[in-house]
Amino acid sequence: MEHWIDAILGFSYIGIFLVVFAETGLLVGAALPGDSLLIAAGIVAANQKGNVHLDLGGVIVAVVAGAILGSIVGYFLGKRWGPAIFSRQHSRLFKPEYRVRAEEFFAKEGPKSVMLARFIPFVRAVVPTLAGVSNMDFRQYALYSVVGAIVWGAGLPALASYVAQRIPDLDHYILLIIAVVIVLSAIPVLLKVLEARRAPHV
Repeated sequence: MEHWIDAILGFSYIGIFLVVFAETGLLVGAALPGDSLLIAAGIVAANQKGNVHLDLGGVIVAVVAGAILGSIVGYFLGKRWGPAIFSRQHSRLFKPEYRVRAEEFFAKEGPKSVMLARFIPFVRAVVPTLAGVSNMDFRQYALYSVVGAIVWGAGLPALASYVAQRIPDLDHYILLIIAVVIVLSAIPVLLKVLEARRAPHV
């Protein structure tokens, strides 16, 4: 993973923007290193070591712009193609009832889920599309999506940069830091899954 991140950072702000855009706007971007990239970019911006030189302000602009534009694209892709995809009665992954459940979920938990999804790997890749599929009100979606993009896109690189300025050679432990972030991000998802399994089935 570290080699992938180094390669992305080698393309500077354009590379960061494209990865964040794909991760938040395209379902195929779910496997891209979103949190890992933001942490690495923040550390590089603080240390300015090696051949890659990044400014924290430029990193934040690239991340927030990619996150906002990606989420808008994901929403409209879901709105445009979702109904046709979820109309297949015999599909295992895209059953019509899944669309109904998505609509019920976003009617109840939409704003909160859109904002919090920014901080959970994989989830932030599918929420924009599902929000579009479920016909969530775009103005409401856009508001919480932008807020989440700013908090996540500015907060994570800034925090990584702040810590890196105070802990020498933090870049040597980047893989450990990334692993901790991934585990912490997965906890809310695991809790929701356990809660759903314990809930009585009607």
